[in-house]
Amino acid sequence: MMSEGNELSVSGRPDAAQVYERLSKIRRLLMTREFGLQEILTKIDILRSEFQYSHDYNPIEHVSSRVKSLDSIISKTHRKGIPFTADDIGANLLDIAGIRLTCSFVSDTYTMRDLLLSQNDLTLIRERDYIKDPKPNGYQSLHLIIEVPVFLAEGPERVPVEIQLRTVAMDFWASLEHKIHYKDDSDVPRHLTDALKLAADMSSSLDVSMERIHNEILDLHAKEEASRTGSVGEQEDDSATTTGTRRVHHPAAQRQAMSDDSQELFQAVLESFGFERQGD
Repeated sequence: MMSEGNELSVSGRPDAAQVYERLSKIRRLLMTREFGLQEILTKIDILRSEFQYSHDYNPIEHVSSRVKSLDSIISKTHRKGIPFTADDIGANLLDIAGIRLTCSFVSDTYTMRDLLLSQNDLTLIRERDYIKDPKPNGYQSLHLIIEVPVFLAEGPERVPVEIQLRTVAMDFWASLEHKIHYKDDSDVPRHLTDALKLAADMSSSLDVSMERIHNEILDLHAKEEASRTGSVGEQEDDSATTTGTRRVHHPAAQRQAMSDDSQELFQAVLESFGFERQGD
């Protein structure tokens, strides 16, 4: 039985039907990659919203995505010597669908990694950690190839999607480094590669400093909040002793702007637990 790559007409040349079939399979491949991309983006959007709601914090600064263009796929198959068939492209090019998550801090990149991989329908195919082990030129990023199920009319199909996680500083450096080298096949002088590596080191140092400052500010806020809620709690206990009812003021860290309807709902829920209506 001939493989897809060896289907030839009697004359040794593919006929129109064979060409059409191969094109159809490749188009279908690109379609499934787009579907896989959308599945992962939905999961990221849910995690992003839930994290904001539960922790009043968003670890993701920016999300971008793309499906490789046909020109890019053709160029890569030629460069790597991959037969231009759907089966060979699907087996060898796992980064056709790609997502980049730009996070606030280094710890956020690993948090998002762990949250994604904790979902039982996602399978980690490959991981390359260029944050812990940067490339020689200074490039840093966490690369994942994740397989996600896509549910089609004929049944589920598992699709690979590449996810890159990096900080704002890493993304800034990588974007400029790409522009510097774009369409430049000549050798870059040693002093310029050294300068790029130094800039990458400075970028990494910035990440460390900013995360340290961020954590110290969080600690200060936590201590202030603990002190504030502690004193309020004592007052509430005294009130409960004398009146037989409980009064509560939710912590400032959890306070958020509410519409009239949501404020009314909040008050009703408090009353259902036996708390006195605030403001009465």
